This record gives sequence, structure tokens and C-alpha cells, in this order.
Amino acid sequence: MWIIIKNELYSLYRNNALLAISIGFILALLLSILLGMVQAQNHTKSYEQAKNKLRKQWENIEGMNAHGAAHYGTYVFKPYDLLNSLDEGVNSVTGNVLKLEGHVQNEIVYSEASQMQFISKFGKLKSSLLLQYVLPLILIFLAFHSISSEKQSGRLKLLLLQEAKSLTIIWAKTLSVWLYGLALLTFTVSIYSLINLENISLDIGSRLLFFYLSYALFYFIISGLTVFFSAQYKNATVALTSMLGIWIVWTIFLPNIVMSSVEKWHDLPSRNEFQADMKEDRSKGLDGHNPLDERAKDLEAKTLEKYGVNDIADLPINFDGIRMQADEEYGNQVWDKHFGNLNNILAKQKQSYQLAGIFNPFISLKNASMGFAASDNYHHQNFLKQAENYRRRLIKALNDEHAYGGSKTGDWSWEPESDFYKSIPDYTYKPMSFSYSAPNYLIDISLLFIWSVLTSLFMFFGARKMEII
Repeated sequence: MWIIIKNELYSLYRNNALLAISIGFILALLLSILLGMVQAQNHTKSYEQAKNKLRKQWENIEGMNAHGAAHYGTYVFKPYDLLNSLDEGVNSVTGNVLKLEGHVQNEIVYSEASQMQFISKFGKLKSSLLLQYVLPLILIFLAFHSISSEKQSGRLKLLLLQEAKSLTIIWAKTLSVWLYGLALLTFTVSIYSLINLENISLDIGSRLLFFYLSYALFYFIISGLTVFFSAQYKNATVALTSMLGIWIVWTIFLPNIVMSSVEKWHDLPSRNEFQADMKEDRSKGLDGHNPLDERAKDLEAKTLEKYGVNDIADLPINFDGIRMQADEEYGNQVWDKHFGNLNNILAKQKQSYQLAGIFNPFISLKNASMGFAASDNYHHQNFLKQAENYRRRLIKALNDEHAYGGSKTGDWSWEPESDFYKSIPDYTYKPMSFSYSAPNYLIDISLLFIWSVLTSLFMFFGARKMEII
């Protein structure tokens, strides 16, 4: 087998056209990595500058009470993960700026796509585009005539007469093409790792390893199936057409069809319906029997009883702050209810989409690639959850200061000292650990392994067909 592999690799090495394609591909990869790193550096620099400026403004708030500061709010920025330059995933369309303020849970805005002057079907040049679409095509064009050309030249019969087993031949042909794909994949990951060597941790290293494994499995599937078709047909054109047809269905048609079907099976409410339902629950109560005015009266009665007074004006604290925090906490319950349902639907959509990898390994590759690069919707939702938790702590601190900091009910001119604003910690995003997120992509890796096994079986039957011929 190794002699055949060695001859195949030597043949690839002597192919001037392939050499030119490889050089072009490597240059494109280097350019995409360079552009990704420049974008990451610019994003990080802008992020730090904006964060420092906002923090300075926050610590020097003047002429504003605590409730005014809650409306003034602050902004948080979605950080650019180190691995995003390999696969941006959903980050280019989800936005990266979120305003945090009282009474309102805002939507994240200013996505990269919304600010682009030109948006193409495949987007801008990036490593994932080359690794997912271009390199598999190169492997197909390398493998489609691997067996059929041997048939046409009569060399296949000569190899079989020399007691070379057909299964050995088909495996050698597959592995030689696969090794070429692995070489380019290894080059990509190695260059990326060297550029970011000082920032690579155990967590990022683990993500890179599984990122590499996902693509390696997919390239084996592409290489093996193409060689299988080459063994099935005497005409190399038929083998090429068959594999290109499968590649087009896998990469273009099936993902769109599956996504449309999943969205219908697990239907998300429209934005207007979603906002209307939240507004209704805020005013009428979660169960429809606890309206806003009744909740306010009940809170007032409990507070007066707690402090043993008969009138709000006699309270030693500021009831306005208590009322605002109670409304905020009730709003949090409404937010948890509706966004919880929304996240449940999104989770069902993702699971259903992942299961489509049974029929399409490209879907499993896409999911695994984004997941291990920390750029899928699961990681995005984690950022939003952390930002919302920080917003709740921030607004509670402001409302508590308004209620217990020294002012009385109705006194809206009282202002906290600047030390109070400085005492509130700034928002810091904690990246999700690999060990915590990895189980979400176990199904994708498993399906890629299963497809690899099925590909090996196809190769076995392809070898049987070669023996008959």
C-alpha cells in the first residue's frame, strides 16, 4: 500500500497544474488568515478604547440621580474571540453592541453585515470558506479519475496480476488524496497557531484539535466517496459528475431545505408578536390576573407594614427606588419566560438541524466548525445571557442606592457620590470553556465518524466491483 501511496504522492508532486493550484490556495489561505488577524486586532483595539471611554464616563457621572443613571445606562461589546478568524460563524450577522439600561432589555445591534456596502452569497474571503468549499472541490478533482484512469490505461489489471489487492489499491488512492487535504489543513492550523502562539491556552488548543479533527474526517469522506465512484464507473466523467452532484446537494440545496423545514417544524414568533406578548405580560401579569396597578398597591401596603408607618411620606427610605426595583424584577420574570421559550425553540431547531447530518455530513462539519471556533448561536446566546445578568445587577445596585442611599420618597434631586458609581464593577465577559460547550457538538463529531465508517464500507464494495471488472 505504501508503495502505491508513495507513487501517487510523487505523481501529485510532479503535477504542475496541481502545484499552481496549491500555491494559489496557500496564498489565499495566508491572505484570509492575515485579514482575519487584522480584523481581530482592529476589533479588539476599538473594543478596548470604547470600553475604557464608557467606563470613564460612568465613573464621572455628574448631575444625575441613580434612576437617571439607570436610564443613561452603559454599553457592552461582544469581544472578538481568538478563533473567530478561522470561522466567523454567526458573528458577522448577530451584532456586537448592546445597550444596558433600566426597564428595557435591548437588542444587540451594529452587525458587521449591516454595515457592509456589498454582501455576497458566500460573504468575504475567510478560512472557513476555503476549507469548507474550495478544498473539497480540489480533492474531488484529484480523486475522480484515480481508478478509472487506471482502468482505461490497463494498469489496473497489471496491478491485480501482480497480486496487489483491489482493496489495497482503493485505500492507497484515497489516502494519497486525503493526505494532500490534510497537508493544507495542517498548514492552515499551524500558521494560525504560530501567529497566536503566545495567546493559545489549553482551552483554545482543545478547540483547535477538534476543529482539525472535524475537517480531517470530512476530507476523508470526500476523498473516499470520490474514489468509490471512480472505481464504480469506467468513464471518469461520470464519476466526476456524480460526486459534483452530491457536493452541490450537500453544500447548497440540503442546508437551505433543512433549515427552512426546521424553522417550520419549530416556528419562532414574529418580532411584533413577541414584543406584544411581553408588553401584555408586563401590564396584565404573567397569568393575566395580576395587573400592574394591583401589584403596585400590594407592594406599597407591604412596605408600609414592614416599616410600621401609615403613609409613604413617613418612610425612612425612598419608596420610589423600591417600586422601580420591584417593577424591574417583575420585568425580569417576563423576560425569562418569553426568552426562555425562545431559547427552547432555538435549541430544538439546532438539534433538528444537527440530526440532518445523518443525511449530509457537510451540515455536521458546519456545526462543528462554528462550535469549536466559539462562533455559533450557542456561544452568542451565552454572551447575551451574561450581559443580561450584568444588567440586572447594575440596575438593582442603582435602584437600591436610590431607595436606601439617603434620599426620601419624592426626592429626585438627591445624587449619589461619585465613589458609588466607581464601586460598581465593569462588565467582563467570561468565555465559555471548551469542556462546558463540547457536549453540544458530540452529535456532529459522532455523525462525521459514522460517515467515515460508511465511506470505508463504500470503498470495500468499490474494491469488490474492481475485482469483477
